[in-house]
Amino acid sequence: MQYDLKEKVAVVTGGARGIGLAIGEALAAAGAIVTLVDLRLEKTTLAIQPLQELGLPVMATAANVSHPDQVRAMIKAVLDRWERIDILVNNAGICPMTPVEEITPEEWDTVLGVNLKGAFLCSQAVIPAMRRQGSGKIINIASSAGQMGGLAVGLHYSASKAGMLGLTKGLARILAPHIQVNAVSPGTTESEMTSGWTQQAIDDIISKIPAGRLGRKTDVAAAVCFLVSDEANFITGQTLSVNGGLLMV
Repeated sequence: MQYDLKEKVAVVTGGARGIGLAIGEALAAAGAIVTLVDLRLEKTTLAIQPLQELGLPVMATAANVSHPDQVRAMIKAVLDRWERIDILVNNAGICPMTPVEEITPEEWDTVLGVNLKGAFLCSQAVIPAMRRQGSGKIINIASSAGQMGGLAVGLHYSASKAGMLGLTKGLARILAPHIQVNAVSPGTTESEMTSGWTQQAIDDIISKIPAGRLGRKTDVAAAVCFLVSDEANFITGQTLSVNGGLLMV
């Protein structure tokens, strides 16, 4: 199904590659005006070129989402250009594989800072504009690791994604009825991270997934497009799991 997001202004963090880029492409294809945000402007600028060549209204910007000043400046840049923000997708994240005994306090703070604090800061920054508009959609990209503990990720990653589920519910209650906040929780998904896995490791994960395959970036993007569409206006505070049956709740 193709959702109509014409003239909706969307911001996608962690948008230069992987799931974030796939989400940005899907939103743009549905008619949204998309800003992709990532740590390095040159990478994000390269990422939007194919969309620009199609004549789609897109913008690239840079921000470290764990830094409040950079987040505020990024949101201001979007508002200065498009005058509103209808959709925020908090996708930016990092996933070190450090064994639990070797995680330093500094690394813990870095992962929680990007993955969880970053989602909070970006949400906080867009709330005033969405409230003025009387509408908005915030989507937090969580993970099955936050629901069941990670199969192949660091403890700090699992903890940060579990925190995003609580953030989603808390924001949904605070911002209702006009702003909807939901989470999309992917299982193991084909990505730059899994491209370095051995075939044995991949086969082991797939053996646990009833659907019989890893997730695809487009699976996640499709879930986001549904939740930010008008068809999902009565859905808030929910987690949409996109995991092929790895976790059933």
